[in-house]
Amino acid sequence: MNSNTSAVGNKSVLLGLIKLMRPKQWVKNGFVFAPLMFTGLFLDLASVTQTVIAFVLFSLASSATYVVNDLKDIEQDKKHPIKSIKRPLASGQVTPAQAKQWLVGLYATLLLGVYFQPLVMAVIAGYLLLNVAYSFYLKHQPVLDIFTIAIGFVLRVYAGAVAISVPLSSWMFVTTLCLALYLAAIKRRQELLQTTQQGRAVLEKYTVSLVDRYAEMSATGALLFYSLFVMNARPEMVLTIPFVLFGLFRYWYVTEALGEGESPTDALFADKQLLLTVVGWIGVSLWALWPAGAV
Repeated sequence: MNSNTSAVGNKSVLLGLIKLMRPKQWVKNGFVFAPLMFTGLFLDLASVTQTVIAFVLFSLASSATYVVNDLKDIEQDKKHPIKSIKRPLASGQVTPAQAKQWLVGLYATLLLGVYFQPLVMAVIAGYLLLNVAYSFYLKHQPVLDIFTIAIGFVLRVYAGAVAISVPLSSWMFVTTLCLALYLAAIKRRQELLQTTQQGRAVLEKYTVSLVDRYAEMSATGALLFYSLFVMNARPEMVLTIPFVLFGLFRYWYVTEALGEGESPTDALFADKQLLLTVVGWIGVSLWALWPAGAV
């Protein structure tokens, strides 16, 4: 009886530790694949392999930052109406000691990445340091907190470029930055509306109208820079512009009318039209960039 109880308890802790890594959020690391797609190297096995390795390493790194953040915010998360139930540390499913041991294991695994992709790991090291600064200081600073989140997405794209030894284009940099700022601004907007400033002190320094303007400016910039990039550098991708425009419209609808958006990943998987838009954009992009004569 005791052994059964112990086994159930161990399974619960293991599931909690996996949940602590937030594998569902790994979809954000898909930005690592952007350089592979836009350079047309997605049919090159070596480039694909290196990008997949970079994706795995970045996923482990992002999971490590989630553990650090949850350890730091455990008391605030207990006051949050959703996080107090869903976060393993805040709900008591995982103890801080267990989370710290898990974090050491994640860092140890990441060290192995230096052997496979030392340059990518240099980018990831910068990402980890940035997120430590975010967890302990930057997340409490208005505007800086939004830009820190956005820079994390830019570093993902940069890591993808480093993995296949290609330069990060200025178009991709500024488009990614604007898109990420849009997502971060919407995230703050939904937190303001749904949590009434509980558990995150920086929310007291924002207003809904302010972050709405941030989101509008960022969305406009993302669409403008992406369209200019396509028309100047990749005219064969012009058919992808309507997908981007519809995706921005639909995401705003999902956040405004359906109340999603505090987690961009949850919003993506919760709405079939939004998910199909992303899949459609990827499909049309691959079709447009497919090398001539390739099978």
